[in-house]
Amino acid sequence: MSDQQAFLQAIQSGYQFKGTSIPLGIAMLDGAAVPGAMITLPLATLNQHGLVAGATGTGKTKTLQKLCEMLSLNGIPVLMMDIKGDVSGISQPGSPHPKIDERQQKIGLPWEARQFPVEFLTLAGGTGLQLRATVSEFGPVLFSKILEVNETQASVIALLFKYCDDNQLPLLDLKDFKKTLQYLTNEGKEAIEKEYGAISSASTAAIMRRVIELEEQGAELFFGERSFEVEDLCRRDSNGYGMINVLRLNDLQSKPKLFSTFMLCLMAEIYEKFPEEGDLEKPKLVFIIDEAHLIFNEASKTLLDQLETIIKLIRSKGVGLYFCTQNPVDVPPAILAQLGLKIQHALRAFTANDRKAIKLAAQNYPETTFYAVEDLLTQLGTGEAFVSVLNEKGIPTPLAHTLIAAPESRMDTITDGELQAVVSRSSIARQYNEVLDRESAAEILTKKIEEAAKAAEKAKAEDEEEKRKKDDPSFLESLGKNSLVKQIGREITRELTRGLLGVLGIRRRR
Repeated sequence: MSDQQAFLQAIQSGYQFKGTSIPLGIAMLDGAAVPGAMITLPLATLNQHGLVAGATGTGKTKTLQKLCEMLSLNGIPVLMMDIKGDVSGISQPGSPHPKIDERQQKIGLPWEARQFPVEFLTLAGGTGLQLRATVSEFGPVLFSKILEVNETQASVIALLFKYCDDNQLPLLDLKDFKKTLQYLTNEGKEAIEKEYGAISSASTAAIMRRVIELEEQGAELFFGERSFEVEDLCRRDSNGYGMINVLRLNDLQSKPKLFSTFMLCLMAEIYEKFPEEGDLEKPKLVFIIDEAHLIFNEASKTLLDQLETIIKLIRSKGVGLYFCTQNPVDVPPAILAQLGLKIQHALRAFTANDRKAIKLAAQNYPETTFYAVEDLLTQLGTGEAFVSVLNEKGIPTPLAHTLIAAPESRMDTITDGELQAVVSRSSIARQYNEVLDRESAAEILTKKIEEAAKAAEKAKAEDEEEKRKKDDPSFLESLGKNSLVKQIGREITRELTRGLLGVLGIRRRR
């Protein structure tokens, strides 16, 4: 048996699945596509999470775009974190090109220009559906993690939430949180200390600084109503295609804390609201985070810990999480160890550290006799990658040098006009972009403070009036005259009573 026959047999047996699978590309050996060696991904294991890695310009973002397309065609909704705007073109049909035809002919798959159902989302007031959540939805524990406060400060936050619950004070936005925090240490301090205990002004000052830091990154737009319902991420269009929700994060590098806040909230809510599903034929939802190294470089320890915990637990909810980054070493080892699907595009070796990273990356894949993985990692062409996925028994498939199929949507960004057109067609954007500002903690406490101030002012005015009357000579003189008049009246009454009794012959007892 020749090497090519042995290779073909290994690929065909390794990538043969019982359930539905989606085609990713064709396996290659010695730099050439091997007919019949189709590389497919089983839908049943796509909730096992994954990694797409490779140096800049190697085609990893287009691989993500193709993955989104195939998931959508199979009715699987996607949430795509788009850092650079590269995947916005998925909302528009692609353009035919001779290079695309050549690639698809080698792979043995047809190509058809098509667009996919897309919902554009935003965190900080950009074009698209505005994502929001209320402060109370976070709860004291998660909100304390976001602010990265110490235990003492976290206890103050817990007290604040408790006070608002006990007094029917809705905590909707950061304005509510700040106003309540100020109230607890000023106007309401005495009452709070009697019922809940004393609060350190140093702790409240530290918390306030953390909140202001969060506000500086645009969080005032994120906190509030109307809250986004995570179930709306799982929609399909009229054709049964899964909705591709593209979260535009072009300014992520300047707002890492805002993104951490969103991720913590979103994953916690999904874990809470999605039921346990066990083994499904396909995922309910897939997260894809492009340029994930930017997130890991800027992420707080809280976010990293939460990601690690969620990754271990959320797949039982039918949710898959995929990271796209430049090098596998960008992903923390504890998270990397949890990933099933691995798609590795070319790496570049310019320094000793680069060569070390390539050696480590090569060790992350199943052993193979068909490739010198460490050497070939630097020689992969654009749109080529090493692929390994878990089969339905949880066993890694044979490592395959794969020629990835081309996306069928536009492989470029879209114009502002096209973006506006997509948003205007949304069935839910108008609902979520409506700004609600119902009466909440800030307004209620402000009214309470104003009423207390008016009552205090009225009492003070009455006291001053009483004092003025007491100090007024004319008032004292009239008061004296009134006393004299009353005394004379009493004497006249007494004498009249005596005379009447005498007439009646009644002696008055003394």
